[in-house]
Amino acid sequence: MKKTGRVYLIVCGLLLAAGLLSVGLGAVTIAPGTLLRILLAQWPGSGVVPDWPHAHSTILLQVRLPHSILVALTGAALAGSGAAYQGLFRNPLADPYLIGVASGAGLGAVVALSFGFSSTPLGMYFIPAAAFVGALLTVGLVYNLARVNGYVPLTTLILAGVAVGAFASAMTSFLMLRSNAMVTRALAFLLGGSPVNGWEPVFATLPYFGVGLVLLAVCGHPLNVLQFGEEQARQMGLNVDRAKIFIVIVASLTTAVAVAFSGVIGFIGLIVPHLFRILWGPDYRHLIPMSILGGAAALLLADVGARTVIAPQSVPVGILTAMVGAPFFLWILRRAKREVLW
Repeated sequence: MKKTGRVYLIVCGLLLAAGLLSVGLGAVTIAPGTLLRILLAQWPGSGVVPDWPHAHSTILLQVRLPHSILVALTGAALAGSGAAYQGLFRNPLADPYLIGVASGAGLGAVVALSFGFSSTPLGMYFIPAAAFVGALLTVGLVYNLARVNGYVPLTTLILAGVAVGAFASAMTSFLMLRSNAMVTRALAFLLGGSPVNGWEPVFATLPYFGVGLVLLAVCGHPLNVLQFGEEQARQMGLNVDRAKIFIVIVASLTTAVAVAFSGVIGFIGLIVPHLFRILWGPDYRHLIPMSILGGAAALLLADVGARTVIAPQSVPVGILTAMVGAPFFLWILRRAKREVLW
């Protein structure tokens, strides 16, 4: 129990450090002491006397802080969903996009762009809204296609996800080829570029992220039972079909919210849960909460890198996560092959 507490403290410390780096580094660097005083000055009666440039307050409170919170929530959602998917499919190579969520969200965003919704007064919200609807429709279609005599076999679910995801990706490419004007914005979204900034997306998504992350943590016990196999899980008293439906819905909807407001960001949902499984073990009661905290820290660090690697220009964070995640994926694959051979 003491060891568990220490691990949580370490992960929380890593998240705090990543958060400070995220809000402090950029084109304008804000020292940690100044950063803390700016935050304390927002509390009535704090007695902090402003001795910093006014621009620092604006940059921190109106730009970086909401951006970092949204990034942290996105990383938490992707890593938590990835851990749930890996437990559900009993496969360390599973990730939140396995059943076509990202492809559906990308298609929804590109459809909104192709019809010119982004030029309307509320255009910046049409893209994430369309992406969210696209992700939900994709998950619904995949689930219905995978159903066999009232049951949803995991193999059929994966195959249906691959097929529907491939179709959605093809339609996305077709729409992008038809309109050169939207290619840049569409590529930015598909590479992990958030279409909205400020506090509005944070307030809009916080309830969904909050509910989704809590429900993912609740999935820990049924995921532990499912590791024994579906037949054994039924004998242990678990309603397997209901548990699978619940996990798929919660993980998919949480991923859909993340993709809708932050774009398509790969490998966070694959790398973080796998690392914690190696370091901690396969107990999903702890693996999912640790993945949530670790995913938030990992994406914050990746976002810092994306904003500073070629500063003052920034790159979509999805490019950086792919550059790091692809070699890690190959390492996992090689490790899995070695275990099979032995």
